[in-house]
Amino acid sequence: MDFGICIVSKIDDVGYIARAENLGYSHAWVADSQMIWSDCYAVLALAAQQTRTIKIGTGVSVAGTRIAPVTASSIATINRLAPGRTFLGIGTGNTAMRIMGHKPLKLKEFASYLKTLRGLLHGEEVEFTWRGETTPVRFLMQEQKFLDVEHPIPIYVSGFGPKAQALAGEYGEGLVMSIPPDPGFMYRALNNSQAGASRIGKTLNPQNFYTTSLTNAVILEPGESLNSERVLRECGAFVIASLHYVYDKIRQFGGDPPGHLRHIWEEYSALVEKTPPSHRHLRIHDGHCTYLLPEEAKFVTPELIRSTCLVGTPEEIIEQIRRLEEAGLHQIMIIPSLETQYRVIEDFARKVMAKI
Repeated sequence: MDFGICIVSKIDDVGYIARAENLGYSHAWVADSQMIWSDCYAVLALAAQQTRTIKIGTGVSVAGTRIAPVTASSIATINRLAPGRTFLGIGTGNTAMRIMGHKPLKLKEFASYLKTLRGLLHGEEVEFTWRGETTPVRFLMQEQKFLDVEHPIPIYVSGFGPKAQALAGEYGEGLVMSIPPDPGFMYRALNNSQAGASRIGKTLNPQNFYTTSLTNAVILEPGESLNSERVLRECGAFVIASLHYVYDKIRQFGGDPPGHLRHIWEEYSALVEKTPPSHRHLRIHDGHCTYLLPEEAKFVTPELIRSTCLVGTPEEIIEQIRRLEEAGLHQIMIIPSLETQYRVIEDFARKVMAKI
């Protein structure tokens, strides 16, 4: 099992990635959400200069905010600085688009985007459609080494649902998601990815199709409760982000919340809906994966923590990780709150990673 960190992108705190490298983390995923954090590619450029071994990439880049040739150029530029250890995570923009009041990219458009992106990162000439017009495009002047597509840049497609996971199997070298610590979710995700691969006559090898899950780790002290102030500070921001996702999904498609959220849903919705509809998209994602709003702390229930995070003693967490690994997961990616991130990755490296 590999262990990575997801970075709440902050341009003047790039030393956090260097610290993770020194602790033995294998990957640094730099988040892309333009209205709340620093630009991910600027952070990656600095990280490339300050690290030597850790793999660096987007976690994940957003297809809806950058056309495919721009994304390809951006990540190939980072690959020029960190050849052989650069990767691209790419998604439709569940946060980045919704925080501007717009919907994520539709999956049909995303598939076309991935096809263009994959070809460009393989150094090919591809057909690119923009505003209804299709033209051939390719990187020019490659001999001048402005960027690097000679060293492979794996594409890890973000997929939370079956159709997006199928696109990962069709166009990606791997899948990045956020699943509960339950092997059943991992098996289903791999089956969905295989279905996508089958569309182009490809058979996925679970050994080579790289899978990553975003989560957080709650290492309990002896006798400590999941309601403790320390636990809330460390994982509350990530846990509440799952409510952001579900609220937006229901807002767009309708339906009911999952069972473990029903007892808090009416109260949580009432809190969000104090904000007028015209500005509600700004309220939903306030603090997203960065800090916990005081008025939202009551919604971080033990049940919600257990459904989103690795939880327990170091030995219990190790057992959860091993079960996920047996089901086909290759990497655990953790995202602590901004306030506690150094302590969390240090504790996790010492108490969990060192024992695996």
